[in-house]
Amino acid sequence: MNKDLTNSDIHRQNILNNPYALEEIETHFAFSGKQFEGESVFTKADLAQLFDVDERTIERYIAQCGDELGKNGYRVLRGKPLKNYRLVDVSDMNVGDKAPSLGVFNFRALLNLAMLLTESERAKEIRSRILDIVMDVVAEKAGGHTQFINQRDNDFLPSAYQEFGYRQSFTSALNRYVDAGQFKYAQYTNKIYQIIFRENAAEYRKVLRLGKNDSVRESMYAEVLNLIASFENGIASQIEQQAQHLGRKLTYAETDLLFAQAELNPFLQPLIHNARTRMASRDLCFRDALHDKLHAYIQAVPQADFDRFLGETSKALEDRLKDEEILAVFKRLKDR
Repeated sequence: MNKDLTNSDIHRQNILNNPYALEEIETHFAFSGKQFEGESVFTKADLAQLFDVDERTIERYIAQCGDELGKNGYRVLRGKPLKNYRLVDVSDMNVGDKAPSLGVFNFRALLNLAMLLTESERAKEIRSRILDIVMDVVAEKAGGHTQFINQRDNDFLPSAYQEFGYRQSFTSALNRYVDAGQFKYAQYTNKIYQIIFRENAAEYRKVLRLGKNDSVRESMYAEVLNLIASFENGIASQIEQQAQHLGRKLTYAETDLLFAQAELNPFLQPLIHNARTRMASRDLCFRDALHDKLHAYIQAVPQADFDRFLGETSKALEDRLKDEEILAVFKRLKDR
């Protein structure tokens, strides 16, 4: 997917929230700034020279994108911080004793500006290299398998195991209490998917570019599996209760009505919103996969998610299956 960083604040923030990519990018470029309060900082004059633009261009971007730049490390020094900076940079002619304030960029804010500047060829080159580095870092950290990056989450296996149990209750309820053919299992599974993330299994498989033999649910995030399990458990109970109340199996129309009512359940709405946001945002960031029907739910991925799927606590599925703590969780779920 083509990522134009100059036009997408979400793509920019996904890069700036990724500490593993930032570390590699900083090492690669090795920009020389002033050391101040434990990090490299750059003045407007420094960046004007780096990007080969006029200082007024930098000032214009600060005026237009100040909130974003401020969130990512740009700040204005005044008072004691400014005095301390002058002690570090006494030779800088741009920092006169009469200046009441000075704007400085840390490395993260420098990258943010590079992703915004359209007037600079140097910034364009930096953006291109940034995208390459980010892709390489994510692929390396994920072991080359971003399609199943969800499985690196510590919560994935317990959620998958728990969902499997509720799935059995759901299919059992369809078998015992719904008067329909064998296609009812796939049909009502798709209804759950469409309620939660607006795609049926075939559409989901296409978006994630899953192979013919790849399992759909093995690619889902723990939060999505937990919501599917909740829905399956709740709808199975409602199907059973309604069938027993009527003293017969339910028709397609009667079962459809139960699903429609469940979709509007106010208790589920926050969970559905959360699942859509997590799926749409993470898939765009980690898998370069766009869920068109969930476009409105896409947000920047927080740093905690990079730690969750790429950090020290993340593991490949085969490694987790050897983990005694995970096996103990499975035993507790089984004995529940």
